[in-house]
Formats: sequence, C-alpha cells, structure tokens
Amino acid sequence: MTTSKAIVSQLLAALLLLAGCSGGINHRDSSAEERTAAEFRAVRDDPARLGAFLRAMPKGGDLHNHLSGAVYAESLVQWAADKGLCVDLPSMKLSAPVTPCDAGAGRPPAGEALASPELHDRMVDAWSMRNWSPAGGESGHDHFFATFEKFDAATKGNTGRMLAEAASRAAVERLSYLELMLSPDGGKSLAVGSSVGWDDDLPRLREALLANGILDAAAAVTVNLDQAEADSRDLLQCGTPQAQPACAVTVRYQFQVYRAGAKQRVFAQMVAAFEAATRDPRLVALNLVQPEDAPTALADFSLQMRMLDYLHGIYPKVHIALHAGELVPGLVARDALSFHIRDSIEVGHAERIGHGVDVMYEDQPLDLMREMARRRILVEVCLTSNDAILGVRGAGHPLSRYLEQGVPVALATDDAGVSRSTITLEYLKGVREQRLDYLQLKAMARDSLEQAFMPGASLWADPRRHLPTAECADDGRGARLSSEACRQFVGASPKARLQWEFEEQLARFESGRARD
Repeated sequence: MTTSKAIVSQLLAALLLLAGCSGGINHRDSSAEERTAAEFRAVRDDPARLGAFLRAMPKGGDLHNHLSGAVYAESLVQWAADKGLCVDLPSMKLSAPVTPCDAGAGRPPAGEALASPELHDRMVDAWSMRNWSPAGGESGHDHFFATFEKFDAATKGNTGRMLAEAASRAAVERLSYLELMLSPDGGKSLAVGSSVGWDDDLPRLREALLANGILDAAAAVTVNLDQAEADSRDLLQCGTPQAQPACAVTVRYQFQVYRAGAKQRVFAQMVAAFEAATRDPRLVALNLVQPEDAPTALADFSLQMRMLDYLHGIYPKVHIALHAGELVPGLVARDALSFHIRDSIEVGHAERIGHGVDVMYEDQPLDLMREMARRRILVEVCLTSNDAILGVRGAGHPLSRYLEQGVPVALATDDAGVSRSTITLEYLKGVREQRLDYLQLKAMARDSLEQAFMPGASLWADPRRHLPTAECADDGRGARLSSEACRQFVGASPKARLQWEFEEQLARFESGRARD
C-alpha cells in the first residue's frame, strides 16, 4: 500500500517522464476507445473472452468494501488455526480455548480443518455464501449477516494480514484505490459510550464523552492504523526490491459505526469517528454498518440521522457515506422503504449512498434521483450482495433507473470474501445482468475516483463529460501533462494524481486492445 511520501516520490518520477513525451492522454479521441468498445461488443456474449477482457480492464476504486468481509474464509481458517482457536460444530462459531478444545464434545481445534477436508468445507460454507441454498431453510440475508460473528475471533490481531489480502486482490483485479470500512479504535468508543450513558441533549452528551475518554479512542485510531499498515507492508515487502504490486494500491479508511447498537454507543462511535478523521488523514469518512432492517437500526434511524446532522455542523469537513435503502418489500414494513435514502442525504449529509436498492419505493423517487444527479451523490452498487442478501437481481435492480436519471454510480464488492466475489465478477454481473456497455463501465470506473474521498482538486473540470481542468486541457479534447501548469496541478492534488495514473492505465489498456 502506498504511503503519502511514496505516492509523491513515485508521481514526481512519472511526471518527469511524461513531461518529455510529445503526446498526452486524449480522452475525446475516439479511435482506441471505439476499437476497444467494438471488441467489448464482440466478446460480451462469450463468458470466457468477456472475463479476460474485464480482468485486464483498469477499474479505478472500490468505494464500498468492508475489511472483515473482504477476507476469504480459507484465510480465516488458517488464521484460526494459527491462533489455536476452537470451533463449535453446532454453530460453527470460533472461540478462544478458555478450556482445551475438545473434538469429542463438539469443539475441535480449528487447526483440525487443515487436515480434514470435511471440517474445512463446513467452516468455509458457514463463513461465506459458498454453497448456500434457500432450500436449507435459512435466508440469504440471515446466512450472510450471521457469518461475521462466527469468524470474528480469527480477525482479532490480524488487521495487517487483512489489509495485505485486500490490497493484493485489488492489485490483481486492476484496482488502484480502496476505501475500507473497519473499526479502527478497537472498540474503545463503544466502552466510553456505555460508561457515559445516554442524554437527549446531544451537545451536553458530546461534552461528557469528550471529558470521559472519547479522545483517547480517537487517538487509538492512529496507533492501530500505524501498526496494521506496518504489518501489511512487511507481508507485502513494500519498500524492498521484492515489493508486491499491492504496495502501489492507495488505501484509505472509513470508521464504521454499528447502527444496531444502543444509542449511547452509536453516538460515542460517531464522535470518535469525527474526532479521529480530523486528526488522521488516512481516515476519510464514517459510515453506518450492520443490517439496516435490524430492529434497533429501524427504530433509531431518524435519531441517528439527527446525530449526524448535529455532528456535521461541528465537523463539516469530515466526509459521510451511508448505507441506505438496502431494503426490499416484505423485509420491513412499507414505511421504512419510503425515506431512508432521502433522509440519509438531506439530514445525514451523505455524500455517497451504499446500495440504494429500494429507491423506487421512496417518496417521489424520480425527484430524489434527479436531486442526487444534480448534487453528484454517487451510489455504490453491490450487485452480488444485493442478489444474495435481498434477492434483487437483473431487471429488478434499480441500477438502470439511476443511470437513466444521470446519477453517478460505481460498482463495488461490499464483502467480497463472504460473497465469494471480486470486482471483476461485479463488472461481469453488470454486463451480463444489467446489460452495461464498455463506455458505461469506463464512466463508472472514472466516477469511482472522482467520488473517492481523496483530498485535492479533481482532474475533471466537468466530471459528467470527463473534460479535464483548464491546466491540463488539450484544446478541450483531452488531457496533457506536458505543460508546467498541468504538472503543478497534478503534483499538488492527491486526487488528481490518482486520476491521472488511472487515465494512463486506461490509455494503455485501450491502445493495447486496439493493437490486438
């Protein structure tokens, strides 16, 4: 994973190299793009060739990625074995060996799975959506969300390993940027919230939290991220001649707030998240996680939006991305379908929406989507998890509605390890089930970086048409880095640097396809 200093040094070298090139990246020149789009049309109904095409395509950023859910169950089995954990066979939940593991009592050591294919398969199936079937009597929704508690003990102390795995997969999948959701304070804010308790007066409650340890929780974020990133860099051999490609992936973090918890704990996490984000630039946003349909999450939804509204007023520079509309009729009462997306934006100040599946059940949905388009509120579309959790797929998914209204969207993995997916498979699902074409995929990849919570000015003066800023424009048709103004602009903006790197990758991809 790239550090800030590493990014700057690498980009300076790239800028100097590109400054001597006579050409630029011409985003409006149609030749390579048209040939690539023609190849896409030729292979889109051939699964093997389409898969190869999409694997090679640069994909920008994955903006909706839960770190614990990103890890494949096979890794978790190994880590559970390394930690000497026990697995309870009836529940398939891991536990620490407070008393010795006992296979005869249905609590064998997790390490037995390394020599027992049967136990290994049971663990992988229980900790992911592999082989799940509705015929088993458990809904996809319940099986999916139950996995996290089962394997949670294997993730403790392994954040660095998790980062390394997520970044490695991103590099292989031609992603250059990740925003990972995690609990970076180690649960300290939850404990502070429980000890302070609840007060309906939010300003007074915030002051009580500040006086009773919430700043220590915020400070723990930097300590924990430092350690996790150091562990990840060691595993990936970053900074050595053997550095793995994952070292070049830019990683940032969102502080996940557990929306299904007691309100005093939710607010404490929010305060810790806002405070931490003002101190550590790696923490770029906060998000609400856990099932949106959980009883407490439903009952406290409006209260939680008011919490965010209040805290946004104090910390206006901290970004907010929210899960909203991950609901379908029948899962919740009709009323809950009518306002979650709108209130997340208008009250909760969400700059991006995760899932947004129930948008057509919102009050005045077309007006809502037009407003999202106007304000460039991006929807993080997670096709595989929407299918597995909610049973929403194909024409039943609102992706086409968002596109029709001009809402920016980006495909994302959500929980790739649990879902047994990758970003390439999300793109494949988008093509085969949503009939996306090459230009739509290209726009989504660009928008994933445009809407990434990276600091600095965007490369795009007009993000809707992807026209470059004046400093880097080439007669309004494309982008060139050869001017001093453009080099200074890109060099001064981490976001523009990331976008320029991606445009280079995209140009190489398209020119390479055109030669094949």
